[in-house]
Amino acid sequence: MDRLTVVDEIFLRTHRGMGTPIALQGLWRTPDTMGPALLRQIHHELSHGPLGRRVVRVRVPGARRAWQPTVRAHPLDYLAADADRAPLREGEILPWADTLGADLDPEFFPGWRLSAAPLADGGTVVALTCSHALADARGLIHAVALALRSLNGTPTEHASTAVASTARDQRRERSADEARSDWADARTQWATVLGGTARALRNGVPRPPETIVPAAAPGRTVRSSLLAFDAGRWDSVAAEAGGTPNSLFIYLVANILWENGFGADTITASLPVDTRDEPRVDNDLAVTEIRIYRADTPETIRVKARDAYLRRMSAPAGLPEEILQVLPDRLAYKLSKGAGERDILCSNIGTMPDALRTVGPHECTRVAARAIHPGITDFPRTRLSGYLSRLADTYTLALVSLDTHESLTAAADLVLSKAGLSAEPW
Repeated sequence: MDRLTVVDEIFLRTHRGMGTPIALQGLWRTPDTMGPALLRQIHHELSHGPLGRRVVRVRVPGARRAWQPTVRAHPLDYLAADADRAPLREGEILPWADTLGADLDPEFFPGWRLSAAPLADGGTVVALTCSHALADARGLIHAVALALRSLNGTPTEHASTAVASTARDQRRERSADEARSDWADARTQWATVLGGTARALRNGVPRPPETIVPAAAPGRTVRSSLLAFDAGRWDSVAAEAGGTPNSLFIYLVANILWENGFGADTITASLPVDTRDEPRVDNDLAVTEIRIYRADTPETIRVKARDAYLRRMSAPAGLPEEILQVLPDRLAYKLSKGAGERDILCSNIGTMPDALRTVGPHECTRVAARAIHPGITDFPRTRLSGYLSRLADTYTLALVSLDTHESLTAAADLVLSKAGLSAEPW
C-alpha cells in the first residue's frame, strides 16, 4: 500500500488552511485547434494513470495516511469558442489559468483538473492543474508524458493495476490485509520517531528552527509572467559568465526581485532538489538554500549552489521528520510552519520529455510548468518564485510574484537586458 510522505502531508494540510495554498500547473500551447474529443481522450488517460488516486485516512494511531486508486476526476473544463471569455487573447491566458486551482483536494475532492481554451490566433492552450499533495512538478510532467505516450499508442505502465476493479473495491470495507498493513506501518513509524527523538535528546532539548514571520504588508497580491528564451543563447550567456544554465536562472530571479523593489542587500534563495531515482508521481524532493549578495554573479552562485545541493534543510528541531506524521495536524503544522520559505524560490524543473512535444497530431510550440496560489489571503515570506523548464530548443521561465509592487514585467525586462537576454512571447 502506498503511503503519504512527510512532504505530501505538509501540502495536504494547506487544504485545511495550514500553510500557503498551492497547486501545480502545466501549460502547453498548440498552433492549431485541439478538438474536445482529443481532450476527452487525454482526460481519460490521466484519470486511469498515476494521478488517479485519493487520500484515505487510517484509524490506527501513528499509521500514515494511504493513497488509494480512483478514477474520480473533475470533468473536462473546456472553454468553448462561443463562451463570453473565448477565444483568449495573448494577455488573457495567464489570468484564465490562474483561476483553475479551486477544489483540488485529493482527500475530499478530485485532486486534479484538465482545462483547455481556444486562442484568438487559432491555437489552443491546455492546462493541467493539480494539488501539490498529489504530485510535485516532475511528477506532474511524468503523469502527462504517460498519458500522451498512451494516446500515441506507446505502451505504458499505469500507476496502479486494474484501476477499474479497484474503483469497485472502494465501495467495500478495507481488507484484513490492509488493517494489518496499518498496524505494521504504525509500529515502524513509532519506532523511528521514538528512537530518533531519544537520539536528539542526548544533545539537549531540541529547539525549533528559527523562521522569519513576514510583516503584514497590505497590497500584496499574485502576479504572473511566462517568458520564453532561445536555449542556445541562454546557455552561452551562462557559460560566458562562468556559470551554468541553473546558476544563471537563480541569478536572474534574485536580481529581478531587487529590481522590483526588495530593499535588503541579501536574498535567501530556496532551492528544491529532485531526489527521485526513477520517474514517478510523488513529492520526491528536498530543499536546500543559499544566500545571495548584490555582488554575486552566475559564477559565484554556481559554487554556492553546488555546495548547497550536498546538504538539505534538516527536520524540525533536529527530530526525525516522521514526527510530523504521528502528531495532530495543527501541532505538526506549528512545527513545520515556514519550512522551505525564503525570499525567493528557484525551482529548476529540467528538460521536458520528448512525449510532450506533440499531443496526438498537434505540435506543442510552448510548454511551461509553475505553481499557482488559489485563494491566498495570508502571504508567506517568499516574494518571488521562478520555475525554469526546457523543451527542445526553448527555455521557459515562469515567474510568480507575491509582492506589493506592480513592476514585475518591467523589472524582468531590465534585468534580462543587462544580462544580454531577450525573451519571446510565450
